[in-house]
Amino acid sequence: MALEKIEQVNDIRKIPSEEYEVLASEIREFLIEKISQTGGHLASNLGVVELTMALHLSFDLPKDKVIWDVGHQAYTHKLLTGRKSGFEQLRKYGGMSGFPKRKESDCDCFDTGHSSTSISAGIGLVAARDLRGTDEFVVSVIGDGALTGGMAYEALNNAAGLKKNFIIVLNDNHMSIAENVGGMSEYLNGLRTNEVYTSFKTGVEQSLNRIPGGIHLANQLKKTKSGIKQLLIPGMLFEDMGITYLGPVDGHDITKLLDVFRKAKRVRGAVLVHVLTKKGKGYLPAERHPARFHGAEPFDIETGVPKNRRKKANYQDIFSTCMVKLGQRHENVVAITAAMPDGTGLKRFKNIYPERFFDVGIAEGHAVTFAAGLAAGGIRPIFAVYSSFLQRAYDQVLHDVCIQNLPVVFAIDRAGLVGSDGETHQGIFDLSYLSSIPNMQIMAPKNKWELSDMLKFAVEFNGPIALRYPRGEAYDGLKEFRKPIAYGKSELIYEEEDIALLAVGSMVKTAEKVRRNLKEMGYSCSLLNARFVKPIDAQAVWDLAGEHKLLVTMEENVRSGGYGEKVLDYVTERGLPVQILNISIPDEYVEHGSVDTLYEEVGIDTESVTKRIIEKYITIRQD
Repeated sequence: MALEKIEQVNDIRKIPSEEYEVLASEIREFLIEKISQTGGHLASNLGVVELTMALHLSFDLPKDKVIWDVGHQAYTHKLLTGRKSGFEQLRKYGGMSGFPKRKESDCDCFDTGHSSTSISAGIGLVAARDLRGTDEFVVSVIGDGALTGGMAYEALNNAAGLKKNFIIVLNDNHMSIAENVGGMSEYLNGLRTNEVYTSFKTGVEQSLNRIPGGIHLANQLKKTKSGIKQLLIPGMLFEDMGITYLGPVDGHDITKLLDVFRKAKRVRGAVLVHVLTKKGKGYLPAERHPARFHGAEPFDIETGVPKNRRKKANYQDIFSTCMVKLGQRHENVVAITAAMPDGTGLKRFKNIYPERFFDVGIAEGHAVTFAAGLAAGGIRPIFAVYSSFLQRAYDQVLHDVCIQNLPVVFAIDRAGLVGSDGETHQGIFDLSYLSSIPNMQIMAPKNKWELSDMLKFAVEFNGPIALRYPRGEAYDGLKEFRKPIAYGKSELIYEEEDIALLAVGSMVKTAEKVRRNLKEMGYSCSLLNARFVKPIDAQAVWDLAGEHKLLVTMEENVRSGGYGEKVLDYVTERGLPVQILNISIPDEYVEHGSVDTLYEEVGIDTESVTKRIIEKYITIRQD
């Protein structure tokens, strides 16, 4: 078997060319088998098998640098760099990451996880190379979806000024090759990258510039040449920016890929190689439903059906139902997503109210300012976005929404620990970065009913407001506690004495279990559902501080800038006679692993919290 011959980086070069198709097939079989067991990003990886093989055949890793935008399509890259055994523990705690990691291999030259970053990072590596005077190639791979991100265009603009080689690979899985364009394009690519042609062109321009009127003639020739290119070359957007365009090329034809990379290596300056691929290639369920197999749970290979079917609704389902109802009641409510209509639960709203649904692509900054414009025009926009992706639009939230105090609703999905995608996707900073912005209000629901109530409240609120909720199954406990949402007010669920648990959102479920443990051990314990993180319910904190010896704040957010710090500041400033214990995520990045495992690792699971509270309370009584 060809795959068995790959034990370390560059072993692919020992594989005879007649075995390339066999190797590609074996890689696909391996990925389907492993991801069906562990879960992971399947469709994107199946689509780039031949492209990855061609990159490893064309470039010398780790000397040469390949940066994978987003990075969820780097599984074949990991296989070809000797990490086959790591797939047994893919995305599990302590196991191999589903994204490139510099600490994992020298062949991973840049950590990625968010979109539209690879070209910027590549230009940085090119500048570092040129400053050091070394000669390695730098390749940035970016998808057509990632090109909707403004950062990619900022980088392309910068890349146009490069004088030495920099290769950008555009992995396009939305186009098909047109025979006539492809044939002409291959001819022109060969001509334009031919060293004799390139030298001749440069010589003609230099000669014309030295004679009277030559500069004008040279400019006219350039205009004529550009006009012809506009008719014949599909990549004129890049050519006009000053970036040589090669392609399109079939991304599943290794021979053609090797040829185009040979040509790309001869270009002086930035060159873009346009590669056409098919998402999910080689596995029919993924080809038919690439979105479903973007981030797949463990599944049955024969049918493609998930092994563990959900029995209860998740928070995204609840949000989806609420949005449809809000659309019925409020004609001025619109929904915005940044390329995540399925993941955020907006697909139903899109189908029912297509004219009030906006997918702006992978462009979170634009989405926020677009929402601000809508709000300024009398519309009520709801921007549904993952917590870790909203980080990318911090300035727009501050500058375009909150300074103007515009009524934009931020529905922050995947808040808290999300698990297997790791550091780049954990939603553990939103309470901190949003709390720092004046005019922003922040809520967090304790269960599925409160999510619905808070969304209704948010749409009626006259200013910027965010509600954050976790990934996964929606909590349906504490149904009997459903007081109306009042601005800045918490909800006292159980009132006793000694210890008071002040829990935010998803941590109310944990707090209820902790309270049960404490009660069984003979401790008296109150439970407060914070509801609002900004503003905090100061009166509730004041009242609890006067009736309890210990206030325990609980949140699924880092400590710095979170809810616990706000409570501590309030208590300290007023000199209230009560001790504070903050239960939160440490101020550090959290690795990949199951959510339950990560809860234990960071100390916010039921048993860890119970233990810390008892230790703290015993110390207080001893004092």
